[in-house]
Amino acid sequence: MTARVSSASTVTTTFTMTAIVQAACTVASESLSFGTYANVQKDGIAVITATCTNTTAYSLGLSIGNGSGATIATRRMTGPSSTVLNYKMFQDSGRTTNWGNTIGSSTKPGTGTGAAQRLSIYARIPGGQNVRPGAYADTIIATVTY
Repeated sequence: MTARVSSASTVTTTFTMTAIVQAACTVASESLSFGTYANVQKDGIAVITATCTNTTAYSLGLSIGNGSGATIATRRMTGPSSTVLNYKMFQDSGRTTNWGNTIGSSTKPGTGTGAAQRLSIYARIPGGQNVRPGAYADTIIATVTY
């Protein structure tokens, strides 16, 4: 009997794996309740959470709200018979830097890490406002631009 020798051949190729990671952000916020206002200054803090992909630069802005005549320097909650209660929103605990929605001017810049970043909103109702009794409210829109 004769032995057969078998010879094997191989062929190889290479291929490339690719992916695109797009910059992305999400934003979530909690509501802020000042509680009862008794004509004296009242401070409050709320937290906004921004989650952006790693190294993504972003700016977080806050609208002026819905109160008639509101500005970033003086926002307005609306109450009974369309009366308003003025308040302010700041980027810093010293309550000196107004928080608005103009990129490069009144927004808060940040850089994403891929994890949730908690940003505090420091708010204040100035004292000395003689307003009607009742419930006052406003709605703010938080915008992340990246």
